[in-house]
Amino acid sequence: MPPAPATERLNRLLVMVPWLTARQRVPVGELAAAFGITRNQAEADVLLMGMLGVPPYTGGCLVEVTLDEDDVVAFPQPYLSRPPRLTAAEGFTLLTAGQALLGVPGAEPDGPLARALRKLQTVLGDGRGLAVDLQSPTYLADVRRAVEDGRALQIRYYAAWRDGVTDRVVEPHVAFQRRGRWYLAAHCHLRGGVRRFRVDRIQQLEETGERFEPVRAPPPEGIFDPGDDAVHVVLRLPVSARWVVEAYPLEWEEVDGRLIVHVRLLGTAWLERLLLRVGPGAEVLEPPELRDLGTAVARRLLAAYVLEAVPAADGADQPAGPAT
Repeated sequence: MPPAPATERLNRLLVMVPWLTARQRVPVGELAAAFGITRNQAEADVLLMGMLGVPPYTGGCLVEVTLDEDDVVAFPQPYLSRPPRLTAAEGFTLLTAGQALLGVPGAEPDGPLARALRKLQTVLGDGRGLAVDLQSPTYLADVRRAVEDGRALQIRYYAAWRDGVTDRVVEPHVAFQRRGRWYLAAHCHLRGGVRRFRVDRIQQLEETGERFEPVRAPPPEGIFDPGDDAVHVVLRLPVSARWVVEAYPLEWEEVDGRLIVHVRLLGTAWLERLLLRVGPGAEVLEPPELRDLGTAVARRLLAAYVLEAVPAADGADQPAGPAT
């Protein structure tokens, strides 16, 4: 599976440095929970953090963080305690970027980053007219509150894989972010097991009034888990369709200049749309019964287009002539 976009990870690291510096020592599990990532991701971030710093990127100019058994230890960062000298333009640029970082999971409204930004805003002026619009799913706050308090939810959810809408009762376990999107892992009464939902695809939401013991589960490693009923599909795509493996949580490898992609599906609606977008260079290798799916959906679409384009023989569907 391709890694998360570098910008997403960098934004998280920039928030994580002051967060750790303020605490000095925290368990790895606490760090992972605070930033909505897995334990393995948290450990990898700590290792990468040692490559962050300020010019000239030598001793004393790099972030000093280390793993000590089950804890993360952050040492004092001298360059963070030295007041920087900034021009007004640099200050406003920093303020705008910092406000954007406050939308990253793990950023605290009253944490070190927020306090520093308030001080910077005081120096620059009241900041009226300066706003950073960060899009977040409509029901994200409701979902996170339900996770924290153990509240069951009735949701209307659009599933892109099936291209359909269903009403479900779910018991939220954990909300987490992957690749710039928010997801919810929850026990779904409709499916009888834990399923994962993209929060921005929840069309309606309300509390059922039922309560359960909060699970406080760690974020899952992957994003999509369709269950045992899913069909394993193998695709061969041209390298020009690399956007597919960058946009979706798929397993893939590059073989002889082509992308071999593995995906588990509960229906063919998403696959049909994908084959149409990629074009004739896309092939279904497995299972055999889906190998002609791309051709079939293209013919179906063409037939519908021709039927719509041909006027009725009796002229009933012809537009009316100009008024006289």
